[in-house]
Amino acid sequence: SEVVVAECGEDREEEILARIGEAAAHYVETTLESGEIIGISSWSESLLRMVDNIHPVKPPGADEVVQILGGMGNPSVQAHATNLTVRLAKLTRATPLLLSTQGVASSAGAKAVLLSDPFVRSTMNEFSRVTMALVGIGAVEPSKLLADSGNVFTDAELTELGKLGAVGDICLNFFDKNGREIDSSLAERVIGIRLEQLRAVRRVVGVAGGARKTEALLGALRGALIDVLITDRFTAEKLVSPDNHQPPRAGKARK
Repeated sequence: SEVVVAECGEDREEEILARIGEAAAHYVETTLESGEIIGISSWSESLLRMVDNIHPVKPPGADEVVQILGGMGNPSVQAHATNLTVRLAKLTRATPLLLSTQGVASSAGAKAVLLSDPFVRSTMNEFSRVTMALVGIGAVEPSKLLADSGNVFTDAELTELGKLGAVGDICLNFFDKNGREIDSSLAERVIGIRLEQLRAVRRVVGVAGGARKTEALLGALRGALIDVLITDRFTAEKLVSPDNHQPPRAGKARK
């Protein structure tokens, strides 16, 4: 329903990240509602840039900032996920709720054990109360940040996703070119918000750009997986190319 296109001088990933980070920060600052419950994904470089650019909001601010994808992983990069949630909470005068478990369990059985932790369950129970979700949109090939985290699938699993038609993911929920969720056993290992839960969120804001994200962004738009897109002008031009025209699916029911 809304697109924010950031001016960008170069069609280069680092430049794009900087500009969409600034645009996303301005969007959050100017649209945040009092008492909002913000959900934020971990392991997103674009969201890291957004938080880097946000100015402290005026009182009363948000109510909670909820981490909606597990963030535990390689200790050398673990701080990214925690800082993303804690810093955004401080800037929006909210209470941070961390999802203190890994994003990808080693097996479905291991996931069940991790979900039995009362602190993990407490945070996940807040997913249904999120009013604004801030998410990155990933390509099937993981970003360096995600790869370094240890929360990634094996080459064989990525090959399987490709054969199933996956083009991208939101919070490690993979979808095809039309935004339909990929039915894969891999989903049994992910600890985080599910696509059906995201559909119930009043406002889902996707922050992403760059040539390698084009196919994933098209899928997210066609499937009405996001309500607001924040991207750069080079990516926007690719998205509106006549070659990519295809009617989107009906949007989700609004609260």
